[in-house]
Amino acid sequence: MTLKPNEKLDIKNILKDLDKYRPKRRGWTWRNKEENLQMGPFTFKDASRPLGNSTPLPSAKYFNNIDPQPDAVITTEIASGRFEDDIRRMRMAAWHGADHIMVIRTAGQSHFDGLIEGTPQGIGGIPITRKQVRAQRKALDFIEEEVGRPINYHSYISGVAGPEIAVMFAEEGVNGAHQDPQYNVLYRNINMIRSFVDAAEAKKTMVWADIAQIDGAHNANATAREAWKVMPELMVQHALNSIYSVKVGMKKENICLSTVPPTAPPAPCLTLDLPYAVALRELFTEYKMRAQMNTKYMESSTREATVTHVLNLLISRLTRADIQSTITPDEGRNVPWHIYNIEACDTAKQALVGLDGLMDMIELKKEGELRDKVRELKERAVLFMEEVLEVGGYFKAVEDGFFVDSGYYPERNGDGIARKIDGGIGVGTVYERDEDYFAPVTAHFGYNNVAQYDSKAINDPANLIDGSTLEKPEKIVYIDELDETDNVNIRLEETEDLRSSTKVKPEVEWLGDGYIMLNLFLPLPKRVAEFASLEMAKKMGLEDVEVIHKEEMHPAEGTRIEMKGKLAFTIDTKDLVIPPEPEIMSDDEIREEIENQPMKIVAGTVGEDEHSVGLREIIDIKHGGIEKYGIECHYLGTSVAIEKLVDAAIELNADAILASTIISHDDIHYKNMKRMHELCVEKGIRDKIMILCGGTQVSPELATKQGIDAGFGRGTQGIHVATFLVKRRSEIKNEN
Repeated sequence: MTLKPNEKLDIKNILKDLDKYRPKRRGWTWRNKEENLQMGPFTFKDASRPLGNSTPLPSAKYFNNIDPQPDAVITTEIASGRFEDDIRRMRMAAWHGADHIMVIRTAGQSHFDGLIEGTPQGIGGIPITRKQVRAQRKALDFIEEEVGRPINYHSYISGVAGPEIAVMFAEEGVNGAHQDPQYNVLYRNINMIRSFVDAAEAKKTMVWADIAQIDGAHNANATAREAWKVMPELMVQHALNSIYSVKVGMKKENICLSTVPPTAPPAPCLTLDLPYAVALRELFTEYKMRAQMNTKYMESSTREATVTHVLNLLISRLTRADIQSTITPDEGRNVPWHIYNIEACDTAKQALVGLDGLMDMIELKKEGELRDKVRELKERAVLFMEEVLEVGGYFKAVEDGFFVDSGYYPERNGDGIARKIDGGIGVGTVYERDEDYFAPVTAHFGYNNVAQYDSKAINDPANLIDGSTLEKPEKIVYIDELDETDNVNIRLEETEDLRSSTKVKPEVEWLGDGYIMLNLFLPLPKRVAEFASLEMAKKMGLEDVEVIHKEEMHPAEGTRIEMKGKLAFTIDTKDLVIPPEPEIMSDDEIREEIENQPMKIVAGTVGEDEHSVGLREIIDIKHGGIEKYGIECHYLGTSVAIEKLVDAAIELNADAILASTIISHDDIHYKNMKRMHELCVEKGIRDKIMILCGGTQVSPELATKQGIDAGFGRGTQGIHVATFLVKRRSEIKNEN
């Protein structure tokens, strides 16, 4: 199957023969950096290979629609709960520059003691099942061919089923995963010994599959009461998981530290966050950095989320982060919608490209406050680690509540997370291996004694059983659906009409969910505004209305409300009357035409019309008007008599008359158009001059019926008028 940009992704095609699908590659892929990349009129120094298909930033239209890609991998985190809808979002994100698709697990999956089969609908995440993983990796195979860049697929290896999930990920072509035994211990209360033994086995499997690892240290930042005080502890957690992974056999270039700036405005965030990022980069020079945004200190404002995101991106550029997360808008606001995934990808791309070449122009100070703070953080982290060793090691330090304590080390507030070495989920489930323990599988941590059976199998133990599932994927037992009422097939049936017909409903995360978003300003206090807006939405006919953001503009003068509600109806696009899209030439094409054959126009508002703003925006260079193409414009002012416009056109030997007419009572605007046409005929110039009329009440179809060349209504821009002038002049020349 080949994806076509003008065709929707067919979910049923993805699911077809899924039991036979095998991933086409394994392992993590970094971006291919391009030195001094030339795109349009610019040279980029911190860029990667451009995409074959992509969606440029909106402002790219001013720069020949270039779409430079920054050098850092860009992540998008997806967690709608329905994998079939997330596949569509993945495609959108890939077109906007994401090459790391992270699928967030449903909240309780860390507590499952085995793999989930089938595809139940998730709450607060996706149930990570083999079918879901296989379907999304298969879809990404096609999507990466469409955009022309490998896409890394990612999820979580944690909980008491961690080793089993790691094996499934290796089998199914997953490229990246979170794996950190400390996460299990601190945040899921899984027994310490069980967690670290499981981690050794899971990490060994990740090594075989070349899966990049992201750790979970950033969760301390998100959990601690005062996040900016846990910086020394975060560095210790990074160190513990990184060296543990190395000891298991993982390549350092596959180990990524998940860093989160500890503060956000109105705190002086750069003063605190930059020294921390510099200290991390210097302490862990051999490892990769995955930069995530701070979501702890955030409300539901998209503006607030975006500002924090951009400040965090600045730190990423200053400290050369390798992977750039974009989780802020959806996690911070708890609205995991299509648009926020895509906007966050664009924010990362826009900011990083905008900061291109920054480090060639500046450098971080080698002395002063920055260096002092960096050194202090390193010292506090080393002292923290020394104390961990002094009290008896990591397990004892956790029992004593060292971690996620909001004191700035060596201060302790006594609010850390304490766990018992002989407690937690899975306690007592780890057993010492017998001396003759036999494990004829490939990616296995520890001894397996295969030599006693066949000395040639030491480096290929799975050969003793004719290959494990890693070598022989046909041995994988693929289970499709187990629940008759909660599975992807049922969900697809429910939306079949929307997928196979011309009917459509709006959506924010699921096909046909019907949700729309409203922005209101009400001159009311915040609490009153909230409930008034809910009532207004209900009177509009919206269902399931909910306020998702409220922001005080002034205690007495008003409140901004952002809300969502569900439409109860669909529309059929085949019933729509859609006028043809206006043909627009490029700026360069129009300029070339005008340079080769200069053009002159006369313009004014006609009759008793004093409305000049719209016409000036069509003409004036400041507003992107036709002057910028080199068209010579003679503006006669407002309330210009039709005779005066025509006489001026004759006197100046103009190519066109541009008339603006807003007043429409008694169809005076159309009568003026007809009179202008007739007067030009009387004067003998109609076949030599173009007549264009515009205004908010002008219908292009009715305007041309009056004999003029074109009418322009609401939304008209200078480029529309310039395009028409150039093309119509060419037609007149050919006619004559």
